[in-house]
Amino acid sequence: MALATAWALVAAVSAGATTVTVGSVLPPTFKSTPFEGVRTQFNTSLPETGANLASPVNGAILRWKVQGAVGGPFTLRVLHPNGSGAFTATATSQPVKPNGIGIETFQTQLPIRSGDLIAVDSSNATDEIGVADASGAGYGVFSAPPFEGATLAPSQTKAGQEIELAAEVQPAPAISGVSGAEGSVLGGEKVTITGTNLNGASAVMFGEVPAASFTVVNEEKITAVAPAQAKVGTVDIVATTLAGESPTGRADQFLYRGCTVPNLAGKKLGPAKAALRNAGCTVGKVSKVKGPAKKKGKTIRQNPKAGRVLAPGAKVAIKLAK
Repeated sequence: MALATAWALVAAVSAGATTVTVGSVLPPTFKSTPFEGVRTQFNTSLPETGANLASPVNGAILRWKVQGAVGGPFTLRVLHPNGSGAFTATATSQPVKPNGIGIETFQTQLPIRSGDLIAVDSSNATDEIGVADASGAGYGVFSAPPFEGATLAPSQTKAGQEIELAAEVQPAPAISGVSGAEGSVLGGEKVTITGTNLNGASAVMFGEVPAASFTVVNEEKITAVAPAQAKVGTVDIVATTLAGESPTGRADQFLYRGCTVPNLAGKKLGPAKAALRNAGCTVGKVSKVKGPAKKKGKTIRQNPKAGRVLAPGAKVAIKLAK
């Protein structure tokens, strides 16, 4: 897929999704300042009210912005703090070149976890990025862009300034409830899924099986048709968006009811009926046929055979030896 096409797809799929801004508020007064090397820079303190230095949510970065950028190409980077003053490089975007020093927005799709920071890599020593004076602000510098997975501490820090770098994060989806939370193993149950950040869902899974169909109503609701399943029991419903998969838990569960035909061989009629009830089945036609004397009154044939998974209450015919 061409890069432009992929970006267009990201924008289209995520349309209407609520995002969280991470990074600088992009102050209008700034100075385009050289990187002075092929380096990585990232804000370490942001004093503005409402500014998120780190991502407050798990999700995916859909867009990122710079101001005052000159040269390039530039790469967005995600950094995970280790709690001891160092950071692990976890993901990078495609490199991009700005068209001017105004606010430039670039599409991407990068996973980010709660607590992660964003950074920007230069490609040339002459590359520049906007730097704004702000009391209480600060940014760090890596002397060279780190390899993905590498953990290192800043080689230098700058106080009283912030770099003009921000990103929009789409939070990961979450399911908080399921209405119509049980149905037949044959599928077809209409299910209403409620939660948060469900817009742009690209898949809804019932356990390992995709929904027969689904419709995203809004950020808080999806309607779906339960698919058929091969087993009776409870499965988790999982919604997937560009920001990832919804975590599983008791709130997203769907119960499949059905008849898992038990093995009735050798059982007398009473125990056979009990076994059928316990398996979610019902007794069908009961007849007697010739059989070995030692098996008199016991089940010697059944239909359907043991192991079949049928609709709830399915009938099972029994033949007893007479």
